[in-house]
Amino acid sequence: MLDLLIRNASLADGRKNMSVAVQDGKIAEVSEGLQAPAAEVVDAEGLLLSPPFVDPHFHMDATLSYGMPRVNESGTLLEGIALWGELKPQLTHEALVERALAYCDWAVARGLLAIRSHVDTSDPSLLPVEAMLDVQKRVAPYIDLQLVAFPQDGVLRTPGGLDNLKRALDLGVDVVGGIPHFERTMADGAESVRILCELAAERGKRVDMHCDESDDPMSRHVETLAYHTQRLGLHGRVTGSHLTSMHSMDNYYVSKLMALMAEAQLGVVSNPLINITIQGRHDSYPKRRGMTRVPELMAAGMTVAFGHDCVMDPWYSLGSGDALEVASMGLHVAQMTSRAGMQQCFDAITLNPARLLGLQGYGIEKGAHADFVLLHAKDPVEALRLKATRLGVWRRGQRIASTPAPVARLNLPGRPANTSLLSAR
Repeated sequence: MLDLLIRNASLADGRKNMSVAVQDGKIAEVSEGLQAPAAEVVDAEGLLLSPPFVDPHFHMDATLSYGMPRVNESGTLLEGIALWGELKPQLTHEALVERALAYCDWAVARGLLAIRSHVDTSDPSLLPVEAMLDVQKRVAPYIDLQLVAFPQDGVLRTPGGLDNLKRALDLGVDVVGGIPHFERTMADGAESVRILCELAAERGKRVDMHCDESDDPMSRHVETLAYHTQRLGLHGRVTGSHLTSMHSMDNYYVSKLMALMAEAQLGVVSNPLINITIQGRHDSYPKRRGMTRVPELMAAGMTVAFGHDCVMDPWYSLGSGDALEVASMGLHVAQMTSRAGMQQCFDAITLNPARLLGLQGYGIEKGAHADFVLLHAKDPVEALRLKATRLGVWRRGQRIASTPAPVARLNLPGRPANTSLLSAR
């Protein structure tokens, strides 16, 4: 007897009336119309069964700290960094863990079961690192939490910054991070990319750098990142996050740059909610959107994913851990409103970030982990339109969260008694 059988599900690739059989925490079979005895049977009623959402770029050490010690009034990246610097002396291990665990509860409720979080290594105490490693262990049964050693104040700009980052890796942090555009000079930024990529190659680590998070078209550290990725043979293991300066670069240079990035198999993470909010702050009108060139990078063959980046912290006062909100903003800003474009945006919060994180056993296929989300929508486009309710969230075949269907009661003469906003088709 199966442990779980989900029947009559629609899948993100367009297949209908699919059954997903689960045994011992793994998907045992995916086929059309499968009937088999099971300890639990769920009728999906034609709704969308998706792999869990994946956030490839987050700052869990700062999350839910909004208003501490004050609010970012300018809304700029630099004031956010300064505000985080004011907050750091007030941080405690217990408070960091408590806020992070509260956010992870939100994530589970939203079907978000894998997160890559950048953790500040600038302070020699490594307090945020130790706290997030604690969180990583606590949430391991239900969230894959991957940590990035992130020198928020610049690995060269900060006294002892490189040593701090190495010690974070020694403690068990998974990925090498960087922020070259925040170093004191362009030359220092380029040098930081070289040092950090060589460190990753030496230790067999992946790389994920905040890169060119700027409106300055001359911030071109992603070119250096692609070069060292190629030079060191790190193909497929390096991600450039933000890349907002590409929004302001001239097309001729970008045509060369994208070819170099594709050759290095560079991954890309855009953070639509934050990029559209923080970038363009120094513009009058016309005002730049700031988000990197998502459809063009996808067309060039690169793996592009959407991240949440921030939730209620010094940089962003909003957010709820909803990957569908992130993707919805992404498709609007990038004008990816064709059905194919919207499908790509759904992939940017599921399949693509899973690839960037190197997740094993991900997806709805035989042999994969029995991790999935039942959405109150019939297909990915409708899921994006509605920011669809997560009717059920499963981890290794066990339901770990559920939310009732959003059905509104109506009292209108001659009209139906309720409406759910689902399309008729």
